[in-house]
Amino acid sequence: MVAVSHVQFGMRNEDVRLVQRALIKRGRTIPDGATGLFGDQTRAAYRAEQLAQGFKGADADGVPGPTSLTTLGRLTGLFTVDGAGAPAAVDGRLSLGQVTFRDPGDESGDAAMRRYARKACELTHMDPRFGVPALATIAQRESACNSPKWRINTTDRNANGPRVSDGHPQNCSRGATQCIPVTFATYHQTGTATTPYDVVACMCATVNYVRHRYHVNQSGSNFAARVQQADPRRRPHWY
Repeated sequence: MVAVSHVQFGMRNEDVRLVQRALIKRGRTIPDGATGLFGDQTRAAYRAEQLAQGFKGADADGVPGPTSLTTLGRLTGLFTVDGAGAPAAVDGRLSLGQVTFRDPGDESGDAAMRRYARKACELTHMDPRFGVPALATIAQRESACNSPKWRINTTDRNANGPRVSDGHPQNCSRGATQCIPVTFATYHQTGTATTPYDVVACMCATVNYVRHRYHVNQSGSNFAARVQQADPRRRPHWY
């Protein structure tokens, strides 16, 4: 039987496809089918599975954990879970309801982004030689270095959901590195602010996210190689 290990929101791989097949076998609805991309449809289906397994409240958030994933594999007979299960959640993980939307008015500009990036590297234990230029490049491309005009994206496909306290749809990408709230919550760094508008918090979540989705290593030496949006030598590309 196949063992799965890399199953988290935003990932695209064969492990995700197998989990999607298991969800469908369990009667959970994924309109696009087993595409291999863990997006909003799969998150909703996984939440339905968690509820069916008896999880409640914040524990039924659509984010795979080792217990629910192991149970899903056992009930369907399609997979086992490799080691401890899905990639470990970051210690500071939030529920979506814990994400706040107050803009602290952090500084803009490349110099400020590099200062914030250095702090984010310190908190996530990434070598600033690699992390600072990568995060600064992402900030430049995603939000014009945290320009007030570009701190929130209200026009792309993520711009949906109920209105929240900043007056915009909940799922909009926000902050210097443009995290959507569910990604920010999943990869939130312990001890940082609970709003993606906080540059350090947003950058820390980005580091944790790219480590899981793109397998960026601990030092960040392959950050630019793995994430095109972080590489100034290549054309911009969503991440």
